[in-house]
Amino acid sequence: MSKLVSIILPCRNEEKYIDHCLQSLILNQSADFQIEIIVVDGMSTDKTVEIVQHYAQQFPFITLLQNPDITVPYAMNLGISHAQGEYVIRVDAHASFPENYVSTLVHHLISLNADNVGVTWETDILKKTKKTMAIKEALSNRFGVGNALFRIGIDTITPVDTVPFGCFKKSAFEKYGVYDTRLTRNQDIELNKRILQGGGTIYLIPHLKCVYYARETFSAMAKNNYCNGLWNILTVKYTKKFSSLSLRHFIPLCFLLSLIVPLFFCFLFPPLAWISAASFVLYFSLLTIICARLASQKTLSFFFLLWSFIALHFAYGIGSFVGVFTIPHLSKQK
Repeated sequence: MSKLVSIILPCRNEEKYIDHCLQSLILNQSADFQIEIIVVDGMSTDKTVEIVQHYAQQFPFITLLQNPDITVPYAMNLGISHAQGEYVIRVDAHASFPENYVSTLVHHLISLNADNVGVTWETDILKKTKKTMAIKEALSNRFGVGNALFRIGIDTITPVDTVPFGCFKKSAFEKYGVYDTRLTRNQDIELNKRILQGGGTIYLIPHLKCVYYARETFSAMAKNNYCNGLWNILTVKYTKKFSSLSLRHFIPLCFLLSLIVPLFFCFLFPPLAWISAASFVLYFSLLTIICARLASQKTLSFFFLLWSFIALHFAYGIGSFVGVFTIPHLSKQK
């Protein structure tokens, strides 16, 4: 008998993307594995629920659950509690998946005897313009996203600290615990770190990609990365472990501090201002070179590339900076 794979899809107000996602998952039916798709909606106020219900009427293996707690970790834990499969795959409404996604992940999970496996993602946008193509490039480039292997790609099966949209043995949640409901963001990274710290294994698989649809305006991208930066600090606060994240998550904050801290103290020792100036000139010079090269090689807008990287880095760093000052306030609330 075919083994059952439970695909859990948390979502909220995703009417723009949910259709692409569900269509791609439906195509993942195969002779090797049966699938169930558990959509956990966080009280959407748009047409997300209506779209999911339309699909559920056509495909009985799609189930819609309501998540009154709204956030992703609550959705995932609710989905896991309802999952009937031996394997669990966490997906996202902002993504679409190739037809062999489920079978490839499960086969590798079994052959590697891993606790979680995933593939690289390809950043894309729905509406292609000069601006959105620049945003896409910034979110795919090493200068933009650091050494996140699932973003920049690999050539061989590689042990990693986290993967997007991974495939877990359901028993892994019994062994290592479920998602931390305190974490509005970074819940996947924290869980994967917990698996590694408990002696588990996580692998990134090459030669297969899922597609992740990025935000398509500078303001939306900046808002998203501000929240990412903020929740890096809050994740450390809640878990009380810097090891819940990786060094790359704190680089934008370190850069921002290299600009702010010397200026703050330069009234005591004016030459400190040169540190801020040097940091800014080095960053802007490197950014200009990279954007000029990308604009030439990929026929992209230099101006939009410049603003894409700036919005990404500064929003992320400012989010982390605000998070540092949020920690004492949160501590008083406990």
